[in-house]
Amino acid sequence: MPRTTVLSLGGSIIAPDKVDTDFLSAFRAAVAAYLDEDETRRLVLVCGGGAPARIYQGALRTVRPDSDPESQDWLGIKATHLNGALVRAIFSDYCQDALVTDPLDPEVTFCGRVLVAAGWKPGFSTDTDAVYLARRFGADTVVNLSNIAKVYTDDPRRNPDARPIDSISWEDFRKIVGTTWEPGKNTPFDPIASTMAAESGMRVICADGKNIENTLAILTGRPFVGTSIG
Repeated sequence: MPRTTVLSLGGSIIAPDKVDTDFLSAFRAAVAAYLDEDETRRLVLVCGGGAPARIYQGALRTVRPDSDPESQDWLGIKATHLNGALVRAIFSDYCQDALVTDPLDPEVTFCGRVLVAAGWKPGFSTDTDAVYLARRFGADTVVNLSNIAKVYTDDPRRNPDARPIDSISWEDFRKIVGTTWEPGKNTPFDPIASTMAAESGMRVICADGKNIENTLAILTGRPFVGTSIG
């Protein structure tokens, strides 16, 4: 019986300012070893937009300060498609299926060991796509990999009194991230995805995606550094 885990790969680790090929090379090697060790393991990799999303959204706001949120969201979504196409090509020997850009499409298949997905439509981030795919393929955990090691009580860049959190309930986490989505909003896990995950009784782990050994610890049930939500 396949065991599926969903990894939400933040754009901040795929392309923080440009494509991070050193990280992607190391990540591919680690994932390959993880999959080859146990043939029942499967991974869904959901790719964020990173620098391309921020650059193009910022350009639109500069040229058209009155641009609507939906247009900004679509630029971010297209950036996730670019990153997703790259990651799918990197894992082409494990990924037999097309890039998923609609998690509810009935024609989506998962025939290989890795399935790669990207953004779907305006109104939320790829975190929400990750929750949809976790529901679809029976995964009870989403591992959210970004450029932060833990969730904090507040933004530590602005509040020196912000404290890291090891474990938090959905009720308390949603007080931190709010309930509404804005294009380019920077939260550990987006508000729409948080609502869906809470309703599904799903666990989300937020961790530093650049720490690949830590990611493997999460995947194999060993002690890890990060924040468990749920």
